[in-house]
Amino acid sequence: MKKLSARRRHPLAALVVLLFALAATGGLYAALAPAPKAQADDSAQSLAIDEGKRLYSVGCATCHGMNGQGSSDGPSLVGVGSAAVDFQVGTGRMPAQQPGAQIPKKKNIYSQGEIDQIAAYIASLGPGPSIPTKEEYSPAGADIAKGGELFRTNCSQCHNFVGKGGALTDGKFAPSLKGVDPKHIYEAMQTGPQNMPSFPDTTMPQDTKADIIAYLREVDSSSSKNPGGFTLGTLGPVPEGLFAWVFGLGTLLGIAVWMAARTTKAKKS
Repeated sequence: MKKLSARRRHPLAALVVLLFALAATGGLYAALAPAPKAQADDSAQSLAIDEGKRLYSVGCATCHGMNGQGSSDGPSLVGVGSAAVDFQVGTGRMPAQQPGAQIPKKKNIYSQGEIDQIAAYIASLGPGPSIPTKEEYSPAGADIAKGGELFRTNCSQCHNFVGKGGALTDGKFAPSLKGVDPKHIYEAMQTGPQNMPSFPDTTMPQDTKADIIAYLREVDSSSSKNPGGFTLGTLGPVPEGLFAWVFGLGTLLGIAVWMAARTTKAKKS
């Protein structure tokens, strides 16, 4: 005990303790401090949110409110997620040209970078579906036959069985899916824009969405190949049956009348 007490009174004892404390503090900081890349990512995300808020205040706040809370002219955007922004703005539906029963697709006015910034700001207002990665919406390796079955079961009532679109009630319509970016199809299934129901991953898993996208791409690419003849708009069996009934049966009746007339004329002569 006397030796330990003597060492504590040594003139360099305080310096040694200080050095040990500094070393321990430095080690803890190095172990617990955020990595430079994480700090850089946080800084870039914060900058994107700030820039997105500026773009939002110019192009979106008039209808959706300064803080995305919504108004009589537009719904709340709190919790819609970045995927909804990427779909609506990326397809040109937003900003809306004018109010109506349904907002149609048009040429977008923002670059993809600006869309990402607006999406980052909206995502910061509340959690929601995020913009899918290319791996999520890529149809590579997907089951086309299964996708066709799923599409006919869940989507064809509005979009037609090959995605040609169709009319709904009160001036609304299901848009054509021909030539639509796979990412936007995936986002539409995630978020349920306008009259469409949403199909989150809990209801329709990622691979199932990819199957539907693969089916739509297949019918889109083969729409110009019709070994059976005219497509009649590829609207399904109803117009095809109607065509056969009206023109086919009409032709047969015409031939029958012509033959009867010829027979009657021959008998008279």
